Amino acid sequence: MPDPSFDIVSEVDVQELRNAAQQAQREIATRFDFKNSGASLELDDKAPAFTLRADTEARVAAVLDVLKDKLVKRKVSLKALQPGKLESAAKSTFRQVVAVSQGIADERAKGLTKEIRDLKLKVQAQIQGQQVRVTGKKKDDLQAVMARVRELDLDYPVQFTNYR
Repeated sequence: MPDPSFDIVSEVDVQELRNAAQQAQREIATRFDFKNSGASLELDDKAPAFTLRADTEARVAAVLDVLKDKLVKRKVSLKALQPGKLESAAKSTFRQVVAVSQGIADERAKGLTKEIRDLKLKVQAQIQGQQVRVTGKKKDDLQAVMARVRELDLDYPVQFTNYR
């Protein structure tokens, strides 16, 4: 029988992103302070990224706040959002692209595996693409690794999957 293991991943449910975007669009359409401001929000499913538009910088920030509020209600971590810089767009409007990170980048994965090695437990952490697999002989060691990773103040969301 193989040793117990689990995967550390950083994923965001795209369906929850869609739901939050639809709710935010409905709120933007009905709120008085967004009336005649050209405020809008679009989700690109492939990238995943949001495009925010409005006639002033303050309104773009307000659209972002509405989006964040809806994401929190749908239990999507705000750590996954990577707001781009505010840019001028056509017809004197402003645009901001907010990317949604998926997967653990190589540099972050290396830092995570180093942190797991520093625990001095009998576990192995190896990078497998966009995730980190942790393997060990004792389930208690694996649970200690999970507890430590939860304690870390990471700038990206993590989930534990594939626990065997």
